[in-house]
Amino acid sequence: MAGFEYHVDMVLCIDATGSMFPVMDQVKHNALRFYEDIAAALREKDKTIAKMRVRVIAFRDYYCDGEFALEQSNFFTLPDEGPAFERFVGGLAADGGGDEPESALEALALAIKSDWTRAGHKQRHLIVMWTDASAHPLELARTAAPENYPPGMPHDLNDLTDLWAGSDLNFSAKRLILYAPEADPWTLLGAGDGGWENTIWYPSKAGRGLDDLSYREIVNAIANSVG
Repeated sequence: MAGFEYHVDMVLCIDATGSMFPVMDQVKHNALRFYEDIAAALREKDKTIAKMRVRVIAFRDYYCDGEFALEQSNFFTLPDEGPAFERFVGGLAADGGGDEPESALEALALAIKSDWTRAGHKQRHLIVMWTDASAHPLELARTAAPENYPPGMPHDLNDLTDLWAGSDLNFSAKRLILYAPEADPWTLLGAGDGGWENTIWYPSKAGRGLDDLSYREIVNAIANSVG
């Protein structure tokens, strides 16, 4: 709606495992472009961002990578805290991961539980997931949780679905944008009428990363969600 200023919070969940090495620089580059590109896309739609905050959750594998399984930041207010955001993202390195499934669902749960803004008349709460792998099932932690496994995780995909559906997130404000392969659980989350509500899925391929077309599609999807 023209005339409203939007308070936009975005959590970027980035797969930082070794398999992402060929594309990590591109992922980081795209993450750093987000504010400028989204602000420009919104200006074309006569919409204004009153405040944008971005948080990063870089994940690997809790079952292989120990204390390096997850790196997360607080929210950065952009563009004012752009240098701190750039330092955090620039410090990420593709490493670890062990077997092919990764701890993406734990990262997604942490993203959903973020301290989302309630400021202003209009909010948008966005989660963007970048990965080229499937995800460990959450129920694996019932019998094999490592010492550093985060507390309060959903027990399974149904619990995570309930967290997304029934969390403190406002239904009209929340969006999940997946750039993930055709593998479990992404096929379930992004499966049209049978998937998660307010979710857009762009199937990715291992080693391909975000090409320019995919990136533009994601920016446009975010811009279209602000309205």
